[in-house]
Amino acid sequence: MNEKIIHEFVQAINDHDVEKIYSLMEDNHTFIDAHGNEIKDRNKMKAGWAFYFQWFPDYKIEITDILSSSDKSAAFGFASGTFKGIRMDNNENYWRLPAAWKVIISDDKIKLWQVFADTKIPFDIMGKNK
Repeated sequence: MNEKIIHEFVQAINDHDVEKIYSLMEDNHTFIDAHGNEIKDRNKMKAGWAFYFQWFPDYKIEITDILSSSDKSAAFGFASGTFKGIRMDNNENYWRLPAAWKVIISDDKIKLWQVFADTKIPFDIMGKNK
């Protein structure tokens, strides 16, 4: 069941369906980014996802493996996107990186979504395009 919920959440992210993402988050949802910053409010995360999709309008998660134990799962794969959707001839605004996610599911909803990835490349791209 955990894998199904994770795939559904990832599909909502890949579809940039903020309402679906919101519906799959538990009321006391916690998001932790790759730098350890925590947001503990699904309403804030609804706005956060909408904003993130403005930065990376083609943001996508590719899951290659999921390991689950009880309510906890670890997902592995790749995340990719193009800053502001602007592709240069040499794709310098595009990135695709290995990533992992720690997921806790409660009552068939995502209680925790924690990202593990090296964000240097996306932040460098954002810095060059200010």
